[in-house]
Amino acid sequence: MSARPSASRRTVLRGAALTPVAGLGIAACSPGGDSGSTQATPTAPVALGPESEVPAGSAKLYRDENVVVSRTANGSLKAYSTICTHAGCAINKLAGTTLICPCHGSRFDAVTGKVVQDPATEPLHELSVEVKNGRIVAGPTA
Repeated sequence: MSARPSASRRTVLRGAALTPVAGLGIAACSPGGDSGSTQATPTAPVALGPESEVPAGSAKLYRDENVVVSRTANGSLKAYSTICTHAGCAINKLAGTTLICPCHGSRFDAVTGKVVQDPATEPLHELSVEVKNGRIVAGPTA
């Protein structure tokens, strides 16, 4: 018969106290992360706002729809999903034309969708974008 030491009350209580904290990292990196949004990339076209919201050379982040729309200097529109390609977090910050992921700091160019700072290595997913009745509409590419 083998004598096995039993865990002390203190050891058991410490383990119980740390268990809920360990799950927080997983929740922060889940799609929707700490942006509060549970919606992913649009699966159908969504109306975003008036065309005038995105002047030439700028970008606008539509957090609720997880979309960023940019306009090049020549006036053409581009749209990308703002779900980070690294860990699936919803990007919730736009500084100029740079998107910043809250989970691990990946940065993306909102005009091209390309990664400008890792840990992400894949560009953002491009969406189709058009103007209908003066409003920007973006959705999945065909």
